[in-house]
Amino acid sequence: MSLKKQFLKSKPVCKVTFSLPKEAAATANEVVILGEFNNWDPSNGVPMKVSKKEYKAVLELESGRNYEFRYLIDQNTWENDWAADDYVPTPFGVDNSVVFVPAIEKALTTKSTAKKAPAKKAPAPKAAPKAKATKDDLKKIEGVGPKIASLLNAAGIVTFADLGKAKKTELKAILEAAGSRYKMHDPSTWAKQAKLAAKGDWDKLNQLQAELNGGRA
Repeated sequence: MSLKKQFLKSKPVCKVTFSLPKEAAATANEVVILGEFNNWDPSNGVPMKVSKKEYKAVLELESGRNYEFRYLIDQNTWENDWAADDYVPTPFGVDNSVVFVPAIEKALTTKSTAKKAPAKKAPAPKAAPKAKATKDDLKKIEGVGPKIASLLNAAGIVTFADLGKAKKTELKAILEAAGSRYKMHDPSTWAKQAKLAAKGDWDKLNQLQAELNGGRA
């Protein structure tokens, strides 16, 4: 199960791919997605297409906010997403899954505009002291949600560059130490994604993430 996200340049939305392993609803006749994006209305539930291994559906969600959701099986059984970005308690004694859709970065547009500006001849400036690295939004890496981002930060991995240098064994150790819920995540591609993010190469990052399954190739 995974939440795959792909941001669109043409509008401030993100294509989010929701998936539920077939084993979670092996005998189901119907699985739909209900959440804040359709007012939890069963009549507007988003149907999921079934394949050999999973149920899957794609939604375009407005960026810059969180959405609570759950899967409804045959109109009577609820199931959470095991790889959701977060979980929040409800007044009914159960948790809702949460998908976080961050605001789209405009840094790439600014960078492209700067390249087109005519170069001005000027004396070479003196080298300035290196500024201290600022904290990056690691949630932009496919497979990294708010909870995992906090775990990485606590381990000293706070920038895309830090994550790009991290070894898979180091990342697995961080996840395993956090418990069984995080042990199931596969960080195989996180470093590769982070290197692209560190370079500001969002086009290649989006292309790579479109081919991934919850951070796995």
